[in-house]
Amino acid sequence: MRIVNEPTIAKFVRKHPDCRAWLEDWLVVARSSVWSSIQDVQRAYPAADGGVRVASGARVTIFDVGGNKYRMATHVIYATATVIILELMTHGEYSKDRWKQRY
Repeated sequence: MRIVNEPTIAKFVRKHPDCRAWLEDWLVVARSSVWSSIQDVQRAYPAADGGVRVASGARVTIFDVGGNKYRMATHVIYATATVIILELMTHGEYSKDRWKQRY
């Protein structure tokens, strides 16, 4: 997969260094994968949720990061083998749902 917006990860890791290893591993796995459906994603990340609807009506895929402490919102475009990192946030920020209005 091609990963778009990787600087979002670097910025988040500066503030939350405890998730660095998980996110670095995710990048390795995602780059070397060819996901064609949410089921492919869930083979590698069983807790990934591909049905979260945002304000635009789009569905985004959410990854539990660092043992469910953080969330990463992504837009996976299977047809072009692209993952766009939309946002990383704490579990608390994710639960408030305000992030959904940005997308």
